[in-house]
Amino acid sequence: MTKLDKSHLPSRHVTEGPSRAPHRSYFYAMGISEEEINQPWVGVATCWNEAAPCNISLNRQAQAVKMGVKSAKGTPREFTTITVTDGIAMGHEGMRSSLASREAIADTVELTMRGHCYDAIVGLAGCDKSLPGMMMAMVRLNTPSVFIYGGSILPGRLDGKDVTVQDVFEAVGQHQAGNYSDEQLAILERVACPSAGACGGQFTANTMACVSEAIGLALPNSSGAPAPYESRDSYGEASGAAVMNLIEKNIRARDIVTRKSLENAARIVACTGGSTNAGLHLPAIAHEAGIEFDLDDVCEIFRDTPYFVDLKPGGQYVAKDLYEAGGVPVVMNELRKAGLIHEDCITATGHSMGEELDRITRKADGKVVFPVETPITPTGGVVGLKGNLAPEGAIVKVAGIPTQHQRFVGPARVFESEEEAFEAVKARTYKEGEVLVIRNEGPAGGPGMREMLATTAALSGQGMGKKVALITDGRFSGATRGFCVGHVGPESAHGGPIGMLKDGDIITIDATTGELSVNLTDEELAERKANWKGPKETIYASGALWKYARLVGSAKLGACTHPGAKEEKHVYMDL
Repeated sequence: MTKLDKSHLPSRHVTEGPSRAPHRSYFYAMGISEEEINQPWVGVATCWNEAAPCNISLNRQAQAVKMGVKSAKGTPREFTTITVTDGIAMGHEGMRSSLASREAIADTVELTMRGHCYDAIVGLAGCDKSLPGMMMAMVRLNTPSVFIYGGSILPGRLDGKDVTVQDVFEAVGQHQAGNYSDEQLAILERVACPSAGACGGQFTANTMACVSEAIGLALPNSSGAPAPYESRDSYGEASGAAVMNLIEKNIRARDIVTRKSLENAARIVACTGGSTNAGLHLPAIAHEAGIEFDLDDVCEIFRDTPYFVDLKPGGQYVAKDLYEAGGVPVVMNELRKAGLIHEDCITATGHSMGEELDRITRKADGKVVFPVETPITPTGGVVGLKGNLAPEGAIVKVAGIPTQHQRFVGPARVFESEEEAFEAVKARTYKEGEVLVIRNEGPAGGPGMREMLATTAALSGQGMGKKVALITDGRFSGATRGFCVGHVGPESAHGGPIGMLKDGDIITIDATTGELSVNLTDEELAERKANWKGPKETIYASGALWKYARLVGSAKLGACTHPGAKEEKHVYMDL
């Protein structure tokens, strides 16, 4: 038996030499052979749990990945980490755990990889925060890495139409408005989500799945097939084999995730009308690589990217439809035609993005994917805003909102929490023309930067989505529709201007010019800040969220909790 030279691989610390006999005895206890001990070790990380449909199929898919690793002479070791699923956490205190779970996922994957000295990682994720969390861990460790998405849910069918969980959230608003009966709601909730998989629209999970391909960490087209399709297993096997190729060539995560590949990733978010949450996750992934790429940089790319993929919530179609139209590679090829892709970026295949796109023969179908020359709108589906109300910026999804409705001027109606706003919406005590302001919901002030889908969906369900605007230092779900501005920074807890607003202040939101301002002078804002009582006290005085609130940085920089690659003194792979 030829013994592999492991002198450059982390697993040598647990498999090589007489002093590692106790470690090897543990491996033999699990039925691992001498040959397998001598091979490269690959962590197969999943976010499997029984919390929600987005994670439920990851366990099965991990087995396919392990077969792929084994077929290429590697030793796979499966482990799991947590997931907090936004669909279940939405609209109550549980949502505070969601964004914090992204850091916990990255941290736990890092600790597991370090503790067991794995040489590479294949990471499987299914829900909003688990995708960026897994990619952040890959870049932080800088191991050979392949990402694979668990796949989207199939759409439900009701009255001859596709329905998704977004329709259920909006039906709650219609029900509150008296336009939807208990019986109708009972039927819709039973048929909206018919299978395993993540939410089907271009919400955060599918947005970040598209990002995983565009950034180069996932194999081409691997994110498209819905979760229940057994054909996903072939992508799992291919991903397992691919990571062995990366080990051989010593291609690591930071060779793949570069400034250029981050720009490619931002393009795919814009042209598909993706989730505003990408404005948080892309800077966080960049932070792990020591690359400066903040919300401003993301929005700069959004500004000149055409929007040409017609996906929910702004459009008509779901992830399954995009897959059937040729998936991310077809979209990337359209961007390439317009000269909007960096083709020289290396990908998880070991080939460049340009080489991979050369293999694509399918064209835009003109229905789900429009040709880039005739887009739905000439600029991206997501826009950055700035002004005296958001010196560090803010973000709004305008996909599906006609240009003439992308400016809103109105008096502020200030709420100190999401619950307060939701009660007002439910009781319809707000007025048409108002700008609803929800503050104290930022990363530190929440804590946890909750998403506001319950409130925005209720507004849409009441038919008021276009008649009011909403701004918050929290986040919006990828499923949010309407003129809703999130990530307003600095947040209220950090003394941002959003914390100084009063009812009746006139707010201007203009997505065409990129403005978010309030009609107060610098002097008036300074005077209000001088009289500010400080951040609202939260009930989180201990535990994980207390710790998170103290560590978390600005949303503009990705809401990260550690100094990132710029401050690191070693790279895990080289220890």
